[in-house]
Amino acid sequence: MRVQILPIQLINQIAAGEVVERPSSVVKELVENCFDAGATTIHIDIEHGGTRRIRIRDDGCGIIKEDLPLALSRHATSKIASFEDLERVASMGFRGEALPSISSVSRLTLISLVAEADCAWRVSTDGTEQNFDLQPDPHPQGTTVDVRDLFYNTPARRKCLKTEKTEFAHIESLIQKMALSRFDITFALSHNQKEIFHLPLANTETEQEQRVVGILGSAFLENSLKIDVASSGLQLTGWVGLPTFSRSQQDMQFFYVNGRLVRDKLIAHAVRQAFQDVLFHGRHPVFVLYLD
Repeated sequence: MRVQILPIQLINQIAAGEVVERPSSVVKELVENCFDAGATTIHIDIEHGGTRRIRIRDDGCGIIKEDLPLALSRHATSKIASFEDLERVASMGFRGEALPSISSVSRLTLISLVAEADCAWRVSTDGTEQNFDLQPDPHPQGTTVDVRDLFYNTPARRKCLKTEKTEFAHIESLIQKMALSRFDITFALSHNQKEIFHLPLANTETEQEQRVVGILGSAFLENSLKIDVASSGLQLTGWVGLPTFSRSQQDMQFFYVNGRLVRDKLIAHAVRQAFQDVLFHGRHPVFVLYLD
């Protein structure tokens, strides 16, 4: 057979297989974009576990009109411009594939307003990266990404999704983990027009503890020690549970490196080693730790 170049939409759908596993994958990519945009408030509106609708709204820096089509094109990003940038990347993401990949398996609308612009602009796409029709929109400063009918054109992948309740549980857990990483951002999550939680930004230590309680419960904070240690250019802060407040599973272990949640067996083992003389066999320590 002859070698041939694939259609853009098919290329994006193949990429979507790597980027978009389920609705929570879409939420993760879009919320991380909000982080990189400098947002202080993020609204996450979900319908039917994310299969019908995922709408993420932020008050970040926004995207200028001319860049909206580029934002929906593969390998286009504002976060790196050279190999040197790549080596010291500090943003949550940079590949420039999330939006075109998501749009190739959904009906996606992108609306954005930058501070110096007269009005916001809206563009809808089908993943073909063609025929972008920009329209003015009365949107406040920031960006909204509205994703509808996820996997509507890839029914085989839609069949792999779990129940609405299960898919939303993945989203809720994800946002809670993200909220623990960014106390400087307000998070609001709703499902089927019902508010699930609203976590105001937490600048003071008391407010941060209130957020931790709102996510992990008061028993966690009542049975933990505050950690703040600096050494060799590294700083470790957060909370570690007392040995008497251990768990039968590793479901309350959160370790963040420079604001990003990291799952690492070496880290988990290191914490467990510190507890080895005071923890019963089969029990696991609880912690929320930040390494900068």
